[in-house]
Amino acid sequence: MHPKSPLLGRFAAPLALAAVLTVAAVSPVLAEGPVPNKGDTAFMLISSILVLMMAIPGLALFYGGLVRSKNMLSVLMQVFAIVSLVMIIWVVYGYSLSFTNGGKFNDYVGGFDKLFLKGITGDSTAATFSNGVVIPEYVYVAFQMTFACITPALIVGAFAERIRFPALLMFVILWVTFVYFPIAHMVWYWAGPDAIADAAKKVAAASGPAKAAAEAALAAVQADAGKVFQWGALDFAGGTVVHINAGIAGLVGSLMIGKRVGFGREQMAPHSLTMTMIGASLLWVGWFGFNAGSNLEANGTTALAMMNTFVAPAAAGLVWMLAEWMHNGKPSLLGLMSGVVAGLVAVTPAAGYAGPMGSIVLGLVTGFVCFIACTGLKNALGYDDSLDVFGIHCIGGIIGAIATGVLVAPSLGGVGLVDYAVKPGTAAPGDYAMAAQVWLQMKAVGMTLAWSGIGSAILFKLCDILLGLRPAEQQEREGLDLTEHGERAYNS
Repeated sequence: MHPKSPLLGRFAAPLALAAVLTVAAVSPVLAEGPVPNKGDTAFMLISSILVLMMAIPGLALFYGGLVRSKNMLSVLMQVFAIVSLVMIIWVVYGYSLSFTNGGKFNDYVGGFDKLFLKGITGDSTAATFSNGVVIPEYVYVAFQMTFACITPALIVGAFAERIRFPALLMFVILWVTFVYFPIAHMVWYWAGPDAIADAAKKVAAASGPAKAAAEAALAAVQADAGKVFQWGALDFAGGTVVHINAGIAGLVGSLMIGKRVGFGREQMAPHSLTMTMIGASLLWVGWFGFNAGSNLEANGTTALAMMNTFVAPAAAGLVWMLAEWMHNGKPSLLGLMSGVVAGLVAVTPAAGYAGPMGSIVLGLVTGFVCFIACTGLKNALGYDDSLDVFGIHCIGGIIGAIATGVLVAPSLGGVGLVDYAVKPGTAAPGDYAMAAQVWLQMKAVGMTLAWSGIGSAILFKLCDILLGLRPAEQQEREGLDLTEHGERAYNS
């Protein structure tokens, strides 16, 4: 029909109605619930790939360049093998233990409903943080998988150059199972915004005896979350789940394995700061997937997380460089890179909550405190944290996690809290009290330190009894590249 035909106006309404009815008939998914937006889906696919890049090659090169050349290949092997191993564990049972309802143990760990990704198809969706917005569940599985992969890989830097490869693999299997998956569940698992909003709508619509039942149902939905999430603690992208978790495990491992042969007496300088700089750069770029991607959709909050991931590490790197310049008389590339990573760690839990100016302040504080932790504190206590996993990831993560409770304040440029049950169907402003929120953040930090610290000590001891954690002294002196893997990183 020609667009100017007089018949068009006469039949426009019936034709439009017929079209709507036809679409509804052949597309039942539209009537059943929200469908993923292609832009959000594409963004999350890219974010997942960026986080993988953080681990391999980013973390592998960052750590590899910091060790002596005789151990370069061993570090690359450790990181690469951990990523591959955890990917398989994740799809077999890790996702299920982290992000399903665990029944009577739901406060602390998930269940077995999605073992081997059972029930997940290309049409399955996962909630985001906005009402009516979802992404494909496979995308969510992949995104969270990359977090599970990089976290145990971070740990190896604390005892680099002195752990047996079989023992490390055994430790990783046990650690992700009994430490990482429960903490991820406790901090990040919840029913989602639509479940809470739907239950709140039923409360608003009910009256008389039915209202009490509806209110009980709403409370049950709100309680369908991990312990730390129920408390109301905030962790946007992994300050507790990733950095404090890995940092304290690394410290425990370095203490239980012991110092490197020759520590404090022999030269143990990084063999290639060029490699480390490449790795640090890849980490920073990949961290945008880590932080911005944790919003699970592409919107203004995602842009805020991106901006904070620019400015906080920049501020931290500059402060570390200046502090080192004043202390040693010269600024170093290693100091600048260490500060940037510390700033990235600290802004991780605050990325989507703090304003840019608050993130800059966070970076300034973190850069200075982590510099002290990696120099004065480390030297005073005498522990051999080879690549400063504790000083950067644990200390930086603690600063960021606690500061999130302050920087989320609207009066300081933060976004404030949201309550999905106040105005059903729409995220509404929630109650915020700074002292109360900081206390919740401290509780989350304490829970993570205790769970990971104690759990890691038990698992390291078990691995030592069964396989032996440390190579013989002569093997360690020769280097793990040859003694553990029969290869060299460099053959010229």
